[in-house]
Amino acid sequence: MNKILIITHTADNFSIEKVTEYIEQNNCEVIRFDVDLYPLQNNLSTVFQNGEWVSILETPNTKYRLDDISSIWYRRAYNIGKGLKDEMDSKFYGAAMGEIRNTLFGFFESVDAYSLGKPSIYRRLDSKEEQLKIADKLGLTIPATCITNNPEEAKKFIVKHQNVVAKMQTGFAIYEDGVENVVFTNVVSEDKLEELDSLLYCPMQFQQMIQKKKELRITIVGRDVYAFEIDSQQSEDAKIDWRKDGINLINKWNRTELPSHIEEKLLELLDVYHVDYGAIDMIVSPEDEYYFIEINAAGEFFWLDNLTEGNLISKSIADVLCDKASRRNNMVMA
Repeated sequence: MNKILIITHTADNFSIEKVTEYIEQNNCEVIRFDVDLYPLQNNLSTVFQNGEWVSILETPNTKYRLDDISSIWYRRAYNIGKGLKDEMDSKFYGAAMGEIRNTLFGFFESVDAYSLGKPSIYRRLDSKEEQLKIADKLGLTIPATCITNNPEEAKKFIVKHQNVVAKMQTGFAIYEDGVENVVFTNVVSEDKLEELDSLLYCPMQFQQMIQKKKELRITIVGRDVYAFEIDSQQSEDAKIDWRKDGINLINKWNRTELPSHIEEKLLELLDVYHVDYGAIDMIVSPEDEYYFIEINAAGEFFWLDNLTEGNLISKSIADVLCDKASRRNNMVMA
């Protein structure tokens, strides 16, 4: 029986269970590695001797051999080393966490099996600038863009395009009193130009604001394309960034079809990155122009999956992991 390793954490959502169900229907075994239990509860060992590599994962309940897994789904790596800070002298904590991350990510990168996602792939896709440049080369339309820490460059860009939005390139969040405050996309008008002097301390991405007829979230798994649309302008809070009112809009997304040339270019984008999963954000203007905004290497999909009959996105993920659907070969030694 083929073994599928899922890398996640204990607080992950129910999408893990849905994918697991389909994997088991494909007569494959699921091994779940919750990284927040490493290293205090999960033990990971890799040994080379007598000409053989052997990797062992020991969880609180079971011991698994991992060197013979057939594929790996690197979904999430949140809260690695949870609880460790309370268990050791603080002067050793930073160095220990560096060793822990290096060991985990080194193992994930070195697995000689098909992988749906990898730390190195996620790091590469963190570059919004590269995404936009590749999308432009492929013939996708992108908004006018300025990425800078130079206040004067940002001001010139805003004056030229007038309607401009500012966004962070990472999951930028500010923590106050233990509360996470996410920085959403916001409009920057000419009367706010003096506030841009703080760019000297932290760069930002500025883009021409595209008027929205609808917004798209496109989840691609292998060669399967699941496109959904929403009229974000129906909500005052969601007009600039639909995530601000994401909870109230969660059931208002509708399945849609992409123009064939757009779908082909998005599949080509995944070919360039050599990945089999991507959550893509696009805007459709009132003139029906399709604007590429970004691709998320591990973007969430569960709320859209629930809008398909039989959780089809989860099924596609399971089929790719079980080698029952077309996939891009990315084995280490392939």
